[in-house]
Amino acid sequence: MICPYLVNLSVLLGGILSWGIMWPLIERKRGDWFPADLPSTSLHGLQGYRVFIAISLILGDGLYNFFKVLSRTISGFATQIKAKRSSIPLSADTAKPLADSGVSFDDQRRIEVFLKDQIPNPVALGGYVAIATVSIITLPHIFHQLKWYHVLITYIIAPVLAFCNAYGCGLTDWSLAATYGKLAIFSIGAWAGAAHGGVLVGLAACGVMMSIVSTASDLTQDFKTGYMTLASPRSMFVSQVIGTAMGCIIAPSVFWLFFKAFKGVGVPGSDYPAPNALVYRNMAILGVDGVSSLPKNCLTLCCIFFVMSILINLLRDLVGKKRARFIPLPMAMAIPFYLGSYFAFDMCIGSMILFVWERIDKAKANSFGPAVASGLICGDGIWTLPQSVLALAQVRPPICMKFLSRNANVKVDEFLAKLS
Repeated sequence: MICPYLVNLSVLLGGILSWGIMWPLIERKRGDWFPADLPSTSLHGLQGYRVFIAISLILGDGLYNFFKVLSRTISGFATQIKAKRSSIPLSADTAKPLADSGVSFDDQRRIEVFLKDQIPNPVALGGYVAIATVSIITLPHIFHQLKWYHVLITYIIAPVLAFCNAYGCGLTDWSLAATYGKLAIFSIGAWAGAAHGGVLVGLAACGVMMSIVSTASDLTQDFKTGYMTLASPRSMFVSQVIGTAMGCIIAPSVFWLFFKAFKGVGVPGSDYPAPNALVYRNMAILGVDGVSSLPKNCLTLCCIFFVMSILINLLRDLVGKKRARFIPLPMAMAIPFYLGSYFAFDMCIGSMILFVWERIDKAKANSFGPAVASGLICGDGIWTLPQSVLALAQVRPPICMKFLSRNANVKVDEFLAKLS
């Protein structure tokens, strides 16, 4: 209900294209493109296509928009410098005041407050360089296989990927930091090689990359909230720093509490098996083997979707805003490729409710739509607290529900008939 219709329909289109068309077709190639005995979660099999095609779409879309914004920024700077040197004032279009640009009074006030307390660029760049220096010095002492130049390259590449993630998270409210972390696993891990602890190097680089990329999207979302509520960007940034410092103490403490209170944390089959740990380790092992270990035709499909993502964005810019609203967003399409298509229906149902509401009473829909959506989000989030308490108390649900395909349901009925 918060996301624009185009974003939700793009997510639905991505779910249909991937889970409705591509994955069933690739599944039929089992035994030809990849070994038939591999589980669906193996990156040597179908999961490899899911992960890497999604990464290709995301990178193509993110990099296109990164360079588009960068070119516009450079063009704007060049125009300002040229105007200052020639002592000629900017044109009316370039220097158009906010009052004459169709911006409402509330938005004018928001922009004024937001730009007044913005963080100086030297502070931002200096802070990033300082944190990178600390990481380059300390991390190789924690993970001996990780070299200083691995950390340096990660910090050089991370800003581009952080922009991609912040852009995608702004569109869909889904942070794909884990996806970019996987990219670090494969690139840095393959660079280090198996003989030099490439598995551990890839996992450590993944942690660094995910910390940078996820922080970028989180801070961008916080700035957007601050912009809407007339909060100072500097105050929000300082609060984020304080919260991060607290997290450095609280998060390890909570992990240590679980590690001491429960036996077998992280071990498959235990109460807290940490399944992602096994997945990421397998990805790191695959990354050390290099691109040649990918399933058949996976790299070709990745290149096709990477180019397709760039071409779709180029087409959106060429046809104009009026027609671009009918062309899907590659970044939104990529999310169900990896996460699954289940949430696409939820998002489209929200769009359908908002659409009907706007037809009945558009003024109330515009005023109360975000409030209703926020209530749904808060209710869903607050439920995680009692859910965690019940999980810690090892309370089991009295009933279980599962949805099966028609073929699987027939097999289950036959099995139950034999038992009776």
